[in-house]
Amino acid sequence: MNHKSSNTVWYMPTINRKDRELLHRHKSAVIWFTGLSGSGKSTLAHAIEAYLYELDISTYVLDGDNVRQGLCGDLGFSDADRVENIRRVGEVAKLLIDSGVLTLTAFISPFKSDRAEVRKHFAQHDFIEVYCQCSVEVCEARDVKGLYKKARSGEIKDFTGISSPYEAPEQAELVINTQALSLDDSVQAVLNLLRDRNLIA
Repeated sequence: MNHKSSNTVWYMPTINRKDRELLHRHKSAVIWFTGLSGSGKSTLAHAIEAYLYELDISTYVLDGDNVRQGLCGDLGFSDADRVENIRRVGEVAKLLIDSGVLTLTAFISPFKSDRAEVRKHFAQHDFIEVYCQCSVEVCEARDVKGLYKKARSGEIKDFTGISSPYEAPEQAELVINTQALSLDDSVQAVLNLLRDRNLIA
């Protein structure tokens, strides 16, 4: 599907990304957290944001549940709707890094093809995939939102890990075993990667 309007042309701004990064005094990028529901994506993304805030780094977390309250509120959880959900998030993430903000996204994003499609719209150094690795058994035991119970009872259809597949990344920039590592250790693993990429000091 072509999502570009034939009646519009991209307006070249006076102030560009490099200017905005100079204003923020740091570079921008997208840190894309993926994993099963309950694997710790949102918890980790927000913990990292809190740390970066103390370093005066401009950040924003695009969270799966929050995005579905508005931007993607018209979408369900069919395969087609999941594809569109991730496409929209990718487009918003592009705008945010153009604004000079270090952007963190927390989405199940279960399909390899969707994540690959998003990735190809970013320069190689701008997209960092972090796989929050956690077994479905552990995620279901946590069941923080009670979603696995609803999925098992049939109240929720097309639930990732139960009635819909999750395709784990094969070449993520970072894999964090969130069922074995503490939150603090997980945060430090991401921060170390950001330092290696010269995104933070």
